[in-house]
Amino acid sequence: MTAAPGGASSLGGVRQPQRILITGASGCVGQHIAAQLFRETDAELLLWLRDPAKLTAVPATDPRITLLVGDLRDVAPHRELIATASRLIHTATAWGDPERARQVNVVAVKELLAATDPAVLEQVIYFSTASILDRDLKLLPEATAYGTEYIQTKAQCLRQLEQHPLAERIVAVFPTLVFGGRVDGGGPYPTSYLTAGLRDATRWLWLAKWLRADASFHYIHAADIARVCVHLATQPHRANPEPGQGAVRRLVLGQPLVTVNDTVARLCRWRHSWIPPFGIDLQGWLIEGLIKVLRIEVNAWDRFSIRQRHFVHEPVSPPERFGLVSHAPTLEAVFEDAGLPERGRV
Repeated sequence: MTAAPGGASSLGGVRQPQRILITGASGCVGQHIAAQLFRETDAELLLWLRDPAKLTAVPATDPRITLLVGDLRDVAPHRELIATASRLIHTATAWGDPERARQVNVVAVKELLAATDPAVLEQVIYFSTASILDRDLKLLPEATAYGTEYIQTKAQCLRQLEQHPLAERIVAVFPTLVFGGRVDGGGPYPTSYLTAGLRDATRWLWLAKWLRADASFHYIHAADIARVCVHLATQPHRANPEPGQGAVRRLVLGQPLVTVNDTVARLCRWRHSWIPPFGIDLQGWLIEGLIKVLRIEVNAWDRFSIRQRHFVHEPVSPPERFGLVSHAPTLEAVFEDAGLPERGRV
């Protein structure tokens, strides 16, 4: 089997639709990917999820869609279908409980790849998190030393994938801060944690606009994550072209960096809120004092993040890096897509 233009495969000279397996298919990013593939390609979609009722962005009964219902930790019931997939997009993840995070984020990934057929599988798009990488896309030592169970297991899995027999077929994507869905919970897509957080951000805007923080970050909309993944999944896979990397290609998905201060100012302008000409500089000692006074619980990873301040990467990969056009290239576009009111209560 070889790749053909438009994401199809050719078998004996006859064009065959790709069969693409998506894990975590009911999540915000998973549904964006599934919807774009459904609209823009003729691929057959294998959607792995735990609760079919949560699938809202694509018609579950369409003949091109097959649901694989169950927990990712139990590969056995779906082994035959997994072996038919020519592309695998692995978005599913877990956090909170350390043992469950290890089972889902490390063990299940290994078992999932073992269930694929190397003679059929052309590409794996594996989802991690940009939090485990430094500016140059190298693995952060602190991710293992101080990370939460989620961070540590993602770092562990990446190290294992670098040595995996399928490493040359793997594209590891590292989303930055992810927006998606609407603040009111409406629309066809689930609301990401960051978009849901816009509600609280507007409530504290009266205070935040008086503070100044020397910090910066990248963000990306789930629709733009999907655009990059759909592009990758519908092009012939090739060896990693990124300089200075190993067999596994590393792509940090994000828009150009923004500062915290600029983000607050743009949120104020969106909400038609007055922006004070000066503010209190949040120095490290002041942050530590607030943590103690307000009795805020922080772990080792939180403290590292406070010291780090600038979570930036070079290069980042928005859709434009692949000749595509971003759905939400600016924070204002994010606010509009999220249905964030410009005035009044959220």
